[in-house]
Amino acid sequence: MEPDITPIAPDETFRFACSHGVACFNECCRDLNQFLTPYDILRLKNCLALTSNRFLEMYTTQHTGPETGFPVVALKPAHTASLRCPFVTASGCSVYPDRPSSCRIYPLARAISQSRKTGEITEHFALLKESHCLGHEQEKNQTVREWVEKQGLLPYNEQNDRLLELISIKNRLKTGPLDLTFVRMFHLALYDLDTFRRKIFEDGLLSDFAVETALLTRAKQDDTLLLQIGYAWIKSELLTAS
Repeated sequence: MEPDITPIAPDETFRFACSHGVACFNECCRDLNQFLTPYDILRLKNCLALTSNRFLEMYTTQHTGPETGFPVVALKPAHTASLRCPFVTASGCSVYPDRPSSCRIYPLARAISQSRKTGEITEHFALLKESHCLGHEQEKNQTVREWVEKQGLLPYNEQNDRLLELISIKNRLKTGPLDLTFVRMFHLALYDLDTFRRKIFEDGLLSDFAVETALLTRAKQDDTLLLQIGYAWIKSELLTAS
């Protein structure tokens, strides 16, 4: 059954809570069809003490986005029949502090729009109600803005909006499929950060791309800064190719 989706304003209140005491606990971690953003992967691979390449091999599948042509990474279910999340346990999520943004924001959905005149970004939210979820029957009330802050979504949204910017540029300037070289660059710079770092500092990958020396030095140890460099590089390549 399709969820009931209702637009909701950032300062509007909704009722929802999830805990071990709710009868449907862990049900939303089954029948999985979950895409991972680059920042999701960054957080998860570090939580599990894995290299990005190893994490991608163990826990994900990849396909090409039908509209953008960008590589899309999805979480690989632990069990084919139930499509259960590989990180869910009887007591809950085993990677909870670093869970993906789509888990954090539930039962909300978020989209953004950007003014072509001012560049200002506007957030749009919707409340999802699914038949299996009893969280909406709990007594906890909060605004959308409070939920976003409590669930630690602000750094996720900041990074994920960079991906949405790339999608916007692609849709606006470049129609049709992307060449294989660009697809590989995209995957390397945004999903496989540890290999990206090695190619930068050992193979001189970005020798022709202008990056502040101090920023590049910090990115040797800081994955978030490295991801920002990756976004900037891919954006530059996308604009050049267009």
